[in-house]
Amino acid sequence: MCLICGWVYDEEAGLPEEGIAAGTLWDDVPMNWTCPECGARKEDFEMVAI
Repeated sequence: MCLICGWVYDEEAGLPEEGIAAGTLWDDVPMNWTCPECGARKEDFEMVAI
């Protein structure tokens, strides 16, 4: 979950419109990726249980 805006990355869904295939684990998302909602960096995300 993005600590800035609250957007949640779903590993099962991925983010195909940004080139991240469904099933892509969070650890495999590139370090230079940014939040599609607010532009926060990957380091501004925290793992949450849903």
